[in-house]
Amino acid sequence: MTRVVILAEKPSQAKAYAEAFTIQEKTKTYIVLKPDDIFPNGATITWGVGHLVELKEPHDYKPEWKRWKLDQLPIVPDRFLEKVSKGKWEQFKEVKRLFQQADVLVNAADVDREGSNIFYSILRLTGVKGKPVRRLWINSLEKDEVRKGFKNLQNNEKDLRMFDEAKARQISDWMVGINASRLFTLHLQKKGFGSYLTIGRVQSPTVYLIYQRHKEIENFVSEPFYQIEGLFQSETGSYKGLAEVKEKDKGKVQALMDKHGLKEKEDHSGMVQRVDKKTKHQKSPKLHSLSTLQSVANRRWKYTPSQVLKTMQKLYEKKLVSYPRTDCNYITESEFSYVVNNLKSYQDTLNVSFTPISLKPRKRYVDSNKVQEHYAIIPTKSIPTEKKLNGLSREERNIYTEVLATTLAMFHSDYVYEETTIFTHVHDLPFKSTGRREVHQGWKELFPKPSKAKQDKDALLPNVQKGEEVGARLHIKESMTQPPKPYTEGQLINMMKTCGKLMDDEEDVEILKEVEGLGTEATRSSIIETIKAQKYIEVKKNNVYVTAKGITLCEAIEGTLLSSPSMTAKWESYLKKIGSGEGSKQTFIKQTSQFIEKLIQETPDSIQQVQIRNTGEKKKWNQPIAKCPACQTGSIMDRYKFYACSEYKNGCKVSFPKRLAGKSLSANMIKTLCEKKRTKVLKGFKGKKTFSTALTLDEDFKIKFDFKKKAEEKS
Repeated sequence: MTRVVILAEKPSQAKAYAEAFTIQEKTKTYIVLKPDDIFPNGATITWGVGHLVELKEPHDYKPEWKRWKLDQLPIVPDRFLEKVSKGKWEQFKEVKRLFQQADVLVNAADVDREGSNIFYSILRLTGVKGKPVRRLWINSLEKDEVRKGFKNLQNNEKDLRMFDEAKARQISDWMVGINASRLFTLHLQKKGFGSYLTIGRVQSPTVYLIYQRHKEIENFVSEPFYQIEGLFQSETGSYKGLAEVKEKDKGKVQALMDKHGLKEKEDHSGMVQRVDKKTKHQKSPKLHSLSTLQSVANRRWKYTPSQVLKTMQKLYEKKLVSYPRTDCNYITESEFSYVVNNLKSYQDTLNVSFTPISLKPRKRYVDSNKVQEHYAIIPTKSIPTEKKLNGLSREERNIYTEVLATTLAMFHSDYVYEETTIFTHVHDLPFKSTGRREVHQGWKELFPKPSKAKQDKDALLPNVQKGEEVGARLHIKESMTQPPKPYTEGQLINMMKTCGKLMDDEEDVEILKEVEGLGTEATRSSIIETIKAQKYIEVKKNNVYVTAKGITLCEAIEGTLLSSPSMTAKWESYLKKIGSGEGSKQTFIKQTSQFIEKLIQETPDSIQQVQIRNTGEKKKWNQPIAKCPACQTGSIMDRYKFYACSEYKNGCKVSFPKRLAGKSLSANMIKTLCEKKRTKVLKGFKGKKTFSTALTLDEDFKIKFDFKKKAEEKS
């Protein structure tokens, strides 16, 4: 009898897999499947809770590495080890027990390098060795796709290479984060900086991109410029036009008016010299990758990139859309085939009706050569009932409709418009007017109508004829040059993806193009959320601004590779080589170590030019929060990743976590616990479900949940 154990990344994923089979038994930590033609002896599905396993912290290797001191840098362990993530020990024990009993293991975590990392990191920590491992590789959680995937499990050769790639990335990011954050923070604190910096390989150059735009806006000097504008009156209506002159010197524009015998605000006679009409066709947009969907949703509904990814994940788990973390805009003929078969149902769901112009695949959308791990985001074969559609949140409905409309658009006709240019001469001075007229809506009828401002911009011109005489009134129009606008969150996603355009070095441009910029499709939104949480940027009315703390970071890292997208591009390029078997994890980690050594040598000099600003943070991070409830001598201090007593050198071991059951514990909560031994009922703790509870301090000065107080408050 072959015992098969399947590891899903999270409970919701495990549930979706189980729904494709018949369930025999369900527990808190695993699901047993009944035997069938795919698993003749049945199978057991268990799961991580995201990352069950994480890299050890510096102090797990050496207690002295807990303190932030320059003379302890660089912090580089001889071997990088893992530990069970806090609060996840029970699940890990069950996974370990099931792995030990298994004959065959199946990695069914997300189909990307982090999914490989999650599975093999857990497997390594369980100590289970020598068992065959298979890989589930699917793009949809629909029943048919899940069963097909389990029927055709892949070997783990590619999976192991992706694990090496992911582990190299994780270890190197750990080394840069731990060493660079301490290095820059401690040097800046010598100059009076009252906070701390967290520095990362991808997050720091991202902040720097926003800082560069801030500098462009700040240094921009607005200047006036002058043009001649004409308002023309024809028999069929009025229209505006501009002479082809644009000068900073108003006198030059006035001289041109004088040369042609023209005066402002006087009636003149004009002549239509030429009317050009061009019919233009616009093809429907390419299918969505995650980043194009994030950009559209931010522009249309002001959704943050993180909001879009979370919403897509929910729709994926509801089996309505394909795998969300894709960087591809193409599908294969296999997906195209099922989309064609469901065309009528998709139209009904979107409440539209049109005759497809063709049911044959076109290279603009269908190209197997351009599909690697994942294809573009499209609807699945599962057609939602009216009840299921009505049960979706507004965000889910908007995003699902956008995916559906974009998929249907590839079968629709082109959007056709007529572009008109009128050349009007007044005393031999030519004026140009442009506008457009919609001829055929085509695929655009599937999407929300553009704003009135956009429609006004594409103004309709009256129907005038060559040789027609028109009335003309002219004036010298004064305008001011405008600074660049701040990025929106949607534009920031695009900027991270295409930042190669900003690089001077051609080789760097090519590398950035190949690896698609900063971060990956799956991580960009979380990077933006991280730099928001670190207070390096703030978002106001969907515009992204760098803060005083962000400016300090950028001035500190200016001129180093930490500010440059080219470093992360070269890293990603080499990581891809590890994933394809052409590079070595050891070489990559060694190079990272050399980079850190160089940074330690160069930073003391480079930090001199940094101006220390008030970051606006209410408290210095190392100020006392409350008197220590244990020793009564020391004070509880913020130690960056946890709170602890200042008398720890003299033996006081009291410390409190920064996060407990998925909730951040603020300095005020810790102060209340130290002074009153209990808090009020707090919301937002996470277990299997979100829950509320009060916190208390027990006699050993450990934080405990107090559900009794919650019950008292209710009664």
